[in-house]
Amino acid sequence: MSKSALLFPGQGSQDRAMRELARERCPELIAQAAGALGVDPFERIDEGTAYLQPAVYCGTLAHWRAAGEPLADFAAGHSLGELAALTAAGCMTPAEGMRLVLARASAMQSAAEATGAGGLLAVTGPRQRACELAERHALALAADNAPGQIVLSGPLARLQAARREARRRDLRAVRLRVPAALHSSAMRSAVEGFRQALAETRFAPPRMVVIANLTAAPFADVAAELALALVSRVRWRETVLALDARGVRRFREIGESGVLSNLVRRTLAAA
Repeated sequence: MSKSALLFPGQGSQDRAMRELARERCPELIAQAAGALGVDPFERIDEGTAYLQPAVYCGTLAHWRAAGEPLADFAAGHSLGELAALTAAGCMTPAEGMRLVLARASAMQSAAEATGAGGLLAVTGPRQRACELAERHALALAADNAPGQIVLSGPLARLQAARREARRRDLRAVRLRVPAALHSSAMRSAVEGFRQALAETRFAPPRMVVIANLTAAPFADVAAELALALVSRVRWRETVLALDARGVRRFREIGESGVLSNLVRRTLAAA
């Protein structure tokens, strides 16, 4: 019998419907974030990770609630989406999830400010050539999203140089709407701060099996794996293959971006 999986997008997946939907479905989470930040995070969503991540978490859970709070056999989230996936799976309450998101976002914002302007670059084309591009420009592999698509992370100047070279080498390179060098050594100082917040959380057994970005396998130690994920690549292609190997044939993305659904299609088509 075929199985199902829910997919939760991460930072950069914000859509037009999120703000109003969050006000309707998750007003208590917006209030919680505003109490910590001093402002509704949607009002400053373009001003950094500290606001963007709480807004996306609110918006993603709002989409999930609007869909009737569905469950499935499995769940997976892309980067920040892991916290929404774990919340939907019942490992923590939405309020506990928001507390972790706020801690994560603050730690990552501080790390980004300490290391200088950075970002992400999605590169589409032959994997070997994309990895060689990363090596030449000293960029980190932030995400392995699908066959023929990886995401590079690093300082803006290096990303810009890599983007120019990519065009000359017939690789498609697109800057992502993320204001920091995520999933790279630039986030090293954020790990300890996030780890402290995680240590204060008691995770309940999941109602769905949640696959971790760090291992592309079910979470074994939620706190440890979430912390280390900040400086490790998102193994999304491997996650999709792992779900497929476990019998998942129905994938449902939460929200309207469609990004994860597209990555699933590309990965399975090449399998």
